Amino acid sequence: MELRQMAVAFLLNEEQEVLFLQKKPKDTFLAGLLVPIGGHMEGYEINEPLKACFREIEEETGLKSDYIDNLTLRYILLRLKDNQEIRIQYVFFGKVSKCSTLIESDEGSLAWVDFKDIANKNVSATTSEIVKH
Repeated sequence: MELRQMAVAFLLNEEQEVLFLQKKPKDTFLAGLLVPIGGHMEGYEINEPLKACFREIEEETGLKSDYIDNLTLRYILLRLKDNQEIRIQYVFFGKVSKCSTLIESDEGSLAWVDFKDIANKNVSATTSEIVKH
């Protein structure tokens, strides 16, 4: 059985908006969905999900760790996919200024979404449940 680990961040600004990545409609993974910033952990990060999360944030937004306050682990999600893969997702929450300079990546476009509106957007079931909780 294969093990996949991911680290994602819900980055909130002073207006209670969350920074999301709008995935491209033709992507192979989560196509067209709004997703938290983050992604798959590299092998060398296996015991360091926080380090992986900071790397993913910088890759997808250009934000360095100095611009993120209180990035804190809030959830660890476990999922068995098709009885062939175990997925572990580390979910962090942190704060960032809306005035921060963001750099688009080739993975999609960045969007600020009001926290209370997230459940009404095109998000994964996991993201929806995290927001409800």
